[in-house]
Amino acid sequence: MANSHAPTGQTDFLASMNALKNELPACDAASLIVCWFGDDLRCGECTLRPKVEQTDTEAGNMPWTVSGLTRGTAQPVAQQDDRPIYGGTPADASVVEAIQHMRGQGRRVMFYPFILMDQQANNGLPNPWSDASDQPHLPWRGRITLSQAPGRVGSPDGTALADAEVASFIGTVTAADFTIGDGTVGYSGPEEWSLSRFILHYAALCAAAGGVEAFCIGSELRGLTQIRGAGGFPIVQALIDLAAQARALLGAETKISYAADWSEYFGYNTPEGDRLFHLDPLWADDNIDFIGIDNYMPLSDWREGEDHLDAQAGVPSIYDPAYLDGNVQGGEGYDWYYHSPEAEAAQIRSPIEDTAHSEHWIWRYKDLRNWWGNDHHERIGGVRQAIATPWEPQSKPIWFTELGCAAIEKGTNQPNKFLDPKSSESKLPRGSNGLRDDLIQIQYLRAVLGHWRQADNNPVSDVYGAPMLDMSNAYVWAWDTRAYPVFPNALDLWSDGDNYTRGHWLNGRVGQRTLASVVSEICECAGLGRDSYDVSQLHGVVRGYAVTDVSDARAALQPLMLRHGFDAIERDGVLLFQLRNGQGAVDLDPTLLAISNDLEGDREQTRESEAEQVGRVRLRFVLSGGDHDVVSEEAVLPDQATHAVSQTDLPMALTRTEARQVVERWLTEARVARDTVKFALPPSAIALGAGDVVRLPDSDGASKGDGALYRIDQLEQTELQLAEAVRIEPEVYTPSELAEELPGLSAFSAPVPVLPLFMDLPLMRGDEVPHAPHLAVTAQPWPGTVALFASASDDSYALDQIIAAGSTIGVTQTPLLSAPSGRWDMGDDLQISLVYGSLQSRDAEAVLNGANLVAIGDGSSGNWELMQFQEAELIGPDSYLLRTRLRGQLGSDGLMPAVWPAGSWLVLLDGSAVQPDLTPVQRRITTASGQRGAAMTTHLMCIWLRHLMAMVCAPIAPST
Repeated sequence: MANSHAPTGQTDFLASMNALKNELPACDAASLIVCWFGDDLRCGECTLRPKVEQTDTEAGNMPWTVSGLTRGTAQPVAQQDDRPIYGGTPADASVVEAIQHMRGQGRRVMFYPFILMDQQANNGLPNPWSDASDQPHLPWRGRITLSQAPGRVGSPDGTALADAEVASFIGTVTAADFTIGDGTVGYSGPEEWSLSRFILHYAALCAAAGGVEAFCIGSELRGLTQIRGAGGFPIVQALIDLAAQARALLGAETKISYAADWSEYFGYNTPEGDRLFHLDPLWADDNIDFIGIDNYMPLSDWREGEDHLDAQAGVPSIYDPAYLDGNVQGGEGYDWYYHSPEAEAAQIRSPIEDTAHSEHWIWRYKDLRNWWGNDHHERIGGVRQAIATPWEPQSKPIWFTELGCAAIEKGTNQPNKFLDPKSSESKLPRGSNGLRDDLIQIQYLRAVLGHWRQADNNPVSDVYGAPMLDMSNAYVWAWDTRAYPVFPNALDLWSDGDNYTRGHWLNGRVGQRTLASVVSEICECAGLGRDSYDVSQLHGVVRGYAVTDVSDARAALQPLMLRHGFDAIERDGVLLFQLRNGQGAVDLDPTLLAISNDLEGDREQTRESEAEQVGRVRLRFVLSGGDHDVVSEEAVLPDQATHAVSQTDLPMALTRTEARQVVERWLTEARVARDTVKFALPPSAIALGAGDVVRLPDSDGASKGDGALYRIDQLEQTELQLAEAVRIEPEVYTPSELAEELPGLSAFSAPVPVLPLFMDLPLMRGDEVPHAPHLAVTAQPWPGTVALFASASDDSYALDQIIAAGSTIGVTQTPLLSAPSGRWDMGDDLQISLVYGSLQSRDAEAVLNGANLVAIGDGSSGNWELMQFQEAELIGPDSYLLRTRLRGQLGSDGLMPAVWPAGSWLVLLDGSAVQPDLTPVQRRITTASGQRGAAMTTHLMCIWLRHLMAMVCAPIAPST
């Protein structure tokens, strides 16, 4: 089966859709993405085509055809290192099946045609955006523009030539060029590979599939929508025309729109400084049902350390829900912007304001509310136009046709950034160190979805009586139709698997829990009320955690505390959980330290001896993201003088990178913490408590901000506060920048039927268990091992044994007549077709010494004749002729019928058949109903492939 790589044996699409149903059961709408490929950033030269990954092999049950192309006539996707850089366009028939399956699962479908650009490096194509001799490799579709981009010298922008270049890209295909059948689409239009053919082909295909709930006529064509012709924006008018053509194919029930980039939907600042609402004619068109926005707006401007603006404003962390929520309609793109890269680096923020007319919102891409709710007056030559655009305030809802954030450190700074070494668009978010961070993806989605679900933030339209933002149509990017965890681990199949760890994918992530939620659950299971503990300072993700013993809450929390490095302290009657990060240090004035009789001087400093230090830390854990093997990671100090080893087993699922970061932190933290100090604090320092970090300068007096950092571990309160603290270094708690590694997967064998044959046989060697039957098992292909389960009834099966070798089993193709035993049978050849295995000829001496012993029977457990053969002639694939036979061996002549008919079973008795662990008592139990008399037993032996949940059962006959 093509595109079937998951252990379920289903196609990847079905396996992925079932996972989506199980993991996100409330998801009732999905966007189906199908790609064609563009080949040039100059719209007048660009063609859009469906492409294939390879042109050699065709699927028998569903030949590849798309818009009249076959696999033989289609172009292949560009390759790198002899591998396709993208997956190809799916066959039209598979798109129809996908739509029908999704709708059959109860999901609303939004169809989303997607343009991928496949120019490679050193392509020799003139770059319309610069003087470079090549276009960027694998660029964003939003960079398609004129032969020279607007604002560049020689650009045709604003001329009839711009109209002509755009018209070449749009093409002339109309709805009348398509014929819609039952799941099929015919095309009779012009021989062009244009945007109109691309969009309308899929509008027709959606209609052929039975319809979709929503359809996009394009997405993120920002460079094109900003092109001005001699009399306006030509592609905007073209999109209006496409919407009308799509309506003719899809009907009135389908919602139609364009998915605009978040930097595009709200207007265009021309090179001359004008402010135009260039998409308003499209948004106002009667065939456009909603405002589509691919929303990747920033929610943070976080930098390293404690000195950047947001930290100075009191924001505790980039993960803080209130901080992220406040930036949904605030912060960058709403309150301020950076006017240059230098301003961005220095955090010099310029306010967004309209000093002339106080319509600040016209410059704010985040101000959905005012853009949606007001008339739009363009600014041309600095003059506010008296006549508003065609947009009618509150007239149509907004849909987030895309929404998402990469799982990468500081991803919320720039959610639109992604990593893909193959693409020129690959970039880290601002200030990011590039480490994987699944939590920031979670917090982003919680902030955006949670913010707009609040009624106060999402006003109801006076025109259509529903909220501004239709949150039932917010499409989070992205759920891959390749089944997890085969994707991303099967790098031999897919070239983009390495991008997964820090990408936008939701597969394999939605089942994770935040550290705060896990700790909260443990606290509440222990009887703590919600007001008696505080987990707001815990930031991390728990991929999997097992609490196997019945114990107290501290024991359940301990592995989490070790893994994530946090403490539990009591503050004002509340149990506070806080991460060890070394931040927020309080400077202590050494001259104000109290004098205590318990101390010699104002402080006592000690250092643990070198010999007592651990030099090697080893961690055993469950490897997340693959086969969930138990593996280990360790860290070793470079100092060879330390030899002590510390090993810890965590019942948790981690990535290898996380485990390495943990052992490095443990080892370094232990090394630093060998320095301890005791000191006394006066009553005026009552605000300090256990868990606080203090900076303790040297006694000879250091400047404020200098000196060693200590974490208070114990605080004894009498007339003074006697503190015990350990040395820390904040850098210890910054994860090492280690490369992410995929865990990989064991090779998968597709599910196949297992054939078991139970045989009551005589003693052949003398060492067999007399009362136990023989079991021969085979499959094609052989899966490697087969597990045998046993039970005294048809439930509660327990493992009996693992069968490591398959038996050679075949089916007779010709009848075998009876023959005398004790002499060579020279009768007609017996033709055999093998299910599995092979046969070979042996000489007469070897046969007389026991070689080539086979059992032939009708498949029931007690009707088997033993015979031997001398010659086995291979006459075709898995087909043999057997000659020169010895019949009725080992006393089985009494079971020899007058003829074994064609279709009888034949089993080679070469030692691969096993005997189940069956006691004599079990052997003689018969059924109460007496079916088949004594030939039936209630003891069932069940076979199944390891890792599969499909059993084949057969009864065992009692001994005779």
